[in-house]
Amino acid sequence: MRSLPLADPGTPPLRGPVTYLGWLARRQWGILLAAVGCGVVQFACQAFLPYLTGRAIDDGLEQGFGPDLLKAAGSLLALGLLSAGASALGHRFDIANWLRAAFTTAQLVGRTSARAGHAITAELPTGEVVSAVANDALRVGDVFAVMARFVGSLTAYGAVAVLMLRVSVPLGLVVLLGLPTVAATLGLLVKPLQRRQSAQREASGRLTTLGADTVSGLRVLRGIGGESVFTGRYRAQSQLVRERGEHVAVTQSWLDALQVLLPGSFVIALVWMGAHMALAGTITPGQLVTTYGYAAFLGWPVQNATEFLQATTRALVGTRKVLAVLRVVPAAGATPGEAAAMPPAGSPLVDEVSGVTLTTGRVVALVSADPDESARIATRLGRFDDADEAETPVLLGGVPLRDLPLAEVRRRVVVAEAMPQLFSGTLAAGLDVRGGASREDLLAAIALADAQDVLDSVPEGLDGELPEKGRSLSGGQRQRVALARALLTEPEILVLVEPTSAVDAHTEARIASRLADARRGRTTLVVTASPLVLDHVDEVQLVQDGVLVARGTHAALLDGAAGPEVAARYRAVVGRQLDDDLPVEPTFADTHDDHLSPVDLTTGGAA
Repeated sequence: MRSLPLADPGTPPLRGPVTYLGWLARRQWGILLAAVGCGVVQFACQAFLPYLTGRAIDDGLEQGFGPDLLKAAGSLLALGLLSAGASALGHRFDIANWLRAAFTTAQLVGRTSARAGHAITAELPTGEVVSAVANDALRVGDVFAVMARFVGSLTAYGAVAVLMLRVSVPLGLVVLLGLPTVAATLGLLVKPLQRRQSAQREASGRLTTLGADTVSGLRVLRGIGGESVFTGRYRAQSQLVRERGEHVAVTQSWLDALQVLLPGSFVIALVWMGAHMALAGTITPGQLVTTYGYAAFLGWPVQNATEFLQATTRALVGTRKVLAVLRVVPAAGATPGEAAAMPPAGSPLVDEVSGVTLTTGRVVALVSADPDESARIATRLGRFDDADEAETPVLLGGVPLRDLPLAEVRRRVVVAEAMPQLFSGTLAAGLDVRGGASREDLLAAIALADAQDVLDSVPEGLDGELPEKGRSLSGGQRQRVALARALLTEPEILVLVEPTSAVDAHTEARIASRLADARRGRTTLVVTASPLVLDHVDEVQLVQDGVLVARGTHAALLDGAAGPEVAARYRAVVGRQLDDDLPVEPTFADTHDDHLSPVDLTTGGAA
């Protein structure tokens, strides 16, 4: 079996649960076939044991102790050893099938969640997504774990029926007709069990969502004194989950009870018939022992069939929930039709609506009075919302980003947002998200992001564990770790949104100088209004009302080379951190409301 996680979990059909489960079976047909083979061998051996035991008893009664009895004992030993070996090997394959199906499903959910971005939370509650990985994926795996035993049980049932018909036609008919009747009776409880499991799963998903919302908003709740209200809601939903769970347990208890009662009644009937036939001389003593052995053995296939029905029921319920997640269309979805060829390296990246342009090899800063405005431009440049991009196209080398393969766009254009998300695991693994970086590369990125204090604060350094969301780090430390992570990706185009907003001025100055030197000659955009950063970039692009109005160096824009109105607007944005010794010119907003024509100070005229 290939190692997990899989390099590519594949693209499943989303038409329905049965189609999805069939797709999984085809993808792991090798280990599934091996498990089924072991199951057939194991149960076939078990089916022949009572038959050989009866034959050995009859031969012993007729001939006494001799070669025939020893030969029968040897055959019994060989069957027992073969059955034990098939059982041990089959169990390994059962676990492999369970892991493969469960973790393939979990990978698919994780991949969809990562690609969908905010679209997944817009369509589904958080609890549904969490439960799809934590619960439903495991239920999908369960059906593959018990499938081999179910198929082996069917094989054993057929073998026992044939052997019983050879012993006695009436006893063989009891086996042929009695076991299906028992299985059908147990099957009557499967549909109500499935219905109650679905209701319990719905309530459990809502409880997870409510819990996640309450925890994430705990600080706000405390501020408004709403803890008791939300605690009451969580308590009420918990009781609903408990009630639905009890409904499932009641049906399950009836199923478990009948699973013992009905096969037990079948055993009693079969033994009673066999005993009377033995007394009448219709069958031999050995055949009576065989009859009892089969009666005891056949309870096992019935139990396996019932377990398979239950696992299939849970898998169908879980698969429906998984498919609901997999059907979410990502905000930056798959490219319709055939993807265009990727432009060559060094191609400019242009946002056509705003006019923001990233030319090859320059470190550019994007400045706007509205941080949300500049963040939206940065998001478009990384193709994080195809719907938005359809109205506001972004071009890479003259080709719309939405027409390019998304994986290639992600490889060449990296956007690091203002609110960094860190993940649990070692510091090294959290930094090297693309893999392949050496320890020297990791240490260099940490130094570049001025994050040596993070390295010192984590026990065992790069090999030390970070908790979920990097809770052990301060806001500034998390931001610098995220900056180091973005730099390590070594993209052709790097877009950094407010990478130094949570650090002090001295740290910001060091980062700005190192960042500009490290990215010199490679296309970089820094969304910021900090003069400490703006002093080090090659060019500043000023945006107002979503449109580029001027571009030039930080010093040129301050000095009014683009005109007094542009200088006033620029100083209004960045001047909060400057010691302004010059009178402020009237702002652009004070003079008129029309857009400025973009001024390019690199050429000395209008852009």
